[in-house]
Amino acid sequence: MCATIHAADSASKATAPKADYVLQPSDLLRIEVFQEEDLKQEVRISQEFSINLPLIGRVNLQGRTIRDLYNKDYLVNPQVTVTVIDYAKTSVNVLGSVNNAGPIQFPPEQGMTLMDAITKAGGFNRLADKKKVALTRTVDGKTERTLINTEDILKGTAKDIPLLKDDVINVPESLL
Repeated sequence: MCATIHAADSASKATAPKADYVLQPSDLLRIEVFQEEDLKQEVRISQEFSINLPLIGRVNLQGRTIRDLYNKDYLVNPQVTVTVIDYAKTSVNVLGSVNNAGPIQFPPEQGMTLMDAITKAGGFNRLADKKKVALTRTVDGKTERTLINTEDILKGTAKDIPLLKDDVINVPESLL
């Protein structure tokens, strides 16, 4: 198994179907090289996408595989297994007229939609304006705010929206 890290493109993650999990900073990995017990280790990926590997030292993993790093100068055709044993914490914030406002964590390999997050926040409270839910997202340093009519999602006439790490959902109060 080869593990490659790619800098995640947040815009494409929102619209692309789920593919293989892309390793993230703060993921905890178990790395094993077949018949090389002394190279077995658990390591957490830094915010700069780097780890320390026995024999090799500190290395940035973006666009590289661990197998290729060992194959280059140290081992012949190494069989490397990389297992994610603890995923980086991924969360969104749900604010406003929900029953339990606050951060909602979810496993990045499963993803979460707007309605999933609102449900995990205890659902809409009785004062919620379901027609004007705001989703704030930062993509490539640019903040985007979108108003969403969640009643259309609930009726099935609109698609639920996949969320990205650090999205903010604000459910306003309706004007009586």
